[in-house]
Amino acid sequence: MQLNQVTIGATDLERAEHFYTLLGLHLIVRDDDYLRFECPTGGSTFSVERVPAVSANEQVSVYFETDHLDSECERLREAGVVFSLPPTDMPWLWREARLHDPEGHNLVLFHAGDNRRNPPWRLTDA
Repeated sequence: MQLNQVTIGATDLERAEHFYTLLGLHLIVRDDDYLRFECPTGGSTFSVERVPAVSANEQVSVYFETDHLDSECERLREAGVVFSLPPTDMPWLWREARLHDPEGHNLVLFHAGDNRRNPPWRLTDA
């Protein structure tokens, strides 16, 4: 099994399209109620569907990995994106930055390299 697709809701698809294109995703499907993007590497897709309202209790965080975290965050800051946490080295051996999309969804841009799947504390029978 492989995770390939994540879909989130948005009330304003035009604003969502602008934001996720700015992040570097490539728009491949657009209709009145739906957007689908390809991630630049890895083959996964990410979608946004029109909803009447986005729940304030959103508990999902979407992680996007990049090998160039600091320069990507700088590019996005220069374009007006606000980060709630700038690029920071975390105790779990990732470097990550946190932000929210225009609808308030939690996003994390990060670089983990091999530590994403193979941290030193990985279970030996996994």
